[in-house]
Amino acid sequence: MSNPFFSIVIVNYNAGAMLTNVMSTLSKQTYKNFEVIVVDNNSQDNSWRAAENLPFSCQLVRLSNNTGFASANNLAVKDHVKGEWLFLLNPDAYPEPECLEEIIKNINRIPNVDCFACALIDANKPSRLDGLGDTYHISGLHWRTGHGYPCDITPKHPIEIFSACAAAAIYRTETFRQLGGFDETYFAYSEDVDLGFRLRLIGGKSLLLPNAKVHHVGSGITGSSSDFSVYHGHRNLTWTFIKNMPSPLIFIFLPIHLAMIFYVGFFYAASGRFGLYLQAKIDAFQQIGSLLEQRKKIQSRRICSCISLLQMMVWSPRKAFIKASTKQKNTTY
Repeated sequence: MSNPFFSIVIVNYNAGAMLTNVMSTLSKQTYKNFEVIVVDNNSQDNSWRAAENLPFSCQLVRLSNNTGFASANNLAVKDHVKGEWLFLLNPDAYPEPECLEEIIKNINRIPNVDCFACALIDANKPSRLDGLGDTYHISGLHWRTGHGYPCDITPKHPIEIFSACAAAAIYRTETFRQLGGFDETYFAYSEDVDLGFRLRLIGGKSLLLPNAKVHHVGSGITGSSSDFSVYHGHRNLTWTFIKNMPSPLIFIFLPIHLAMIFYVGFFYAASGRFGLYLQAKIDAFQQIGSLLEQRKKIQSRRICSCISLLQMMVWSPRKAFIKASTKQKNTTY
């Protein structure tokens, strides 16, 4: 396809039948002007064959080793994407038939936004949410807003969120490239929050599209509480905090971040996984020199005020924020 509007990028690694399910949902989309790029991170289960002989344009890129989620997406955007808009989709995320049509409707209606998030529904419990975008706490913790809550808390209209969950996120391709894409040192986990943070610092914003629905298995490949997810998740969230939190906020919130590290460590100690958690934090702070160099570049581009940033961060526990979001405290569109 010479001029697709959407380039849908799927990074696959031993996804099994889930990749076949994704391709089935894409074939049923009511909006057809899209291409698909599947980057296979050296899968050993032949799941990549689901990207062959499809009724729509699909390019399969097979890699000789597992480069990670961040790097594989960047490779696709650098060398293969042709669309004006980039739709990142996990192999365990299944868009409803009107999903692309709903996205393009809002892109045309709200022209000055560079990132949109789909409403994620728990694929195993369709009455429950998997997430309504990502929330960022002043401590550096972040989570999917509304995860596990009933679907009826979903707002009626698009609202501004801190960042989009890359299980089903839409970025203006030019903006994604200008930001340098995902930080490839992350390998996986938190790279979407980091990108959303950097987008916000240069004056961009992310919107949740409540009617662009995607059913998400969630950690269908790595496991929701695997050693892999714990290590990369907790290492990377500290990297995100150090790189992106602007001065003077970093000096105000650093003690809170350190307190959070000890607080969360207590729970991992109680569950017998403190060694894994500790290693994640040691490895995070061992990269402080490189992080500070990245920080200089990121902060030199910042035009977002600290007040504007604070308005999109939360001080409250998860339940308190859920109550606020259901009242549509954030800006609606």
